[in-house]
Amino acid sequence: MKRICHLAALLAFLSCAGQGSAAPYVPDNDGKVLERLPFKANDPVARELGSLRATLKRNPDNVQVATRLADRYYRLVSEEGDPRYLGYAQAALGPWWNMQSPPEDVQILRASLRQYRHDFSGAVSDLDQVLSRNPGNARALALRAIIHIVQARYVQGIEDCQSLRKAGDPLIGLGCVAMVEGLTGKAVSAYAALNKEVSAATSVSPENRLWLEIRLAELAERQSLPDVAETHFKKAIALGINDTFLLAAYADLLLEQRRAAEVVNLLKDRQQSDVLLLRLVFAERELQMPSAKERADLLGARYAAAQMRGETVHQQEEARFALAVQNDPRRALMLAQENWKVQREPRDAEIYLKSAIAMKDAASAQPVLEWLEESRIEDRKLASLARQLRSIR
Repeated sequence: MKRICHLAALLAFLSCAGQGSAAPYVPDNDGKVLERLPFKANDPVARELGSLRATLKRNPDNVQVATRLADRYYRLVSEEGDPRYLGYAQAALGPWWNMQSPPEDVQILRASLRQYRHDFSGAVSDLDQVLSRNPGNARALALRAIIHIVQARYVQGIEDCQSLRKAGDPLIGLGCVAMVEGLTGKAVSAYAALNKEVSAATSVSPENRLWLEIRLAELAERQSLPDVAETHFKKAIALGINDTFLLAAYADLLLEQRRAAEVVNLLKDRQQSDVLLLRLVFAERELQMPSAKERADLLGARYAAAQMRGETVHQQEEARFALAVQNDPRRALMLAQENWKVQREPRDAEIYLKSAIAMKDAASAQPVLEWLEESRIEDRKLASLARQLRSIR
């Protein structure tokens, strides 16, 4: 099923909502050349995009071509980590963008772009409309489930995951359920159930298998099983699919194990993405490489420019940068607090707790401590940080 094959790539991207670079500029006409994108003339992606753009230029009201082009740009964000593609995606949908009830595929793509910019309420509103008309739309269910999970609405998330199991690919639905269970005190059983099904599956597309291996790696990390997590990350990488979130998650695992040289080798050619450049900065600083300061200055300038534009989609990443690179725990805590208002995942909790510990301000992290208790998440790293925080007088 082509729709479900794309669903896995969509889910993988959504799991890193908020890890983007600068928000995209939306060109006001199709003829404006902003920058030559990094494709060779004979690149199949370049040919695909060129063909779709040419077709749409001849008939700008062709919604099928417009959604295909916008969808291809959107998926490139996951593959390349370059947020400019989101602006091109929105431009392709221009004739339908401001409609109250646009065509179904347009509305799902609009929801996808809105969630990237942290307009979660707008995204959910779009998806509610789609699902009111078509309750079995797998892409809408998947996207709404992920938004619920990111915002710690686990009851609503599991409901959409269960509906996804019935409406779409049962294995992807099971992976969605495992995401929720891995955040609500059932990581061991969730991993066992998902790993059994994934291991037995024989007809899983590479895109779906990549997404499932990432979910298994996360569940293994939740149980403090880094070797098992690395096995799943390597299986995902071996599929040969370019995916920014996969590289960032694997780099984080390597950094925790003080394997900075491997991170440099993994990410040295991926500086276009802020999320990957951040990990590269961490690795090069640990190795005391001469290029570390230059890269850190570049990333700091990108964050500063985003702040001047009023963009907030990168606050969790910027908080990590402020704490570890700029040695500014006060700013790190402020960014982590603002980020927590819209995103409540383990990585968001981790930087929040670390910043509060650095500031010796236990009271400031009370929302995270409450989330840890209410969710019953099994995460030894977060539990250790919480104990450190509670010991502060």
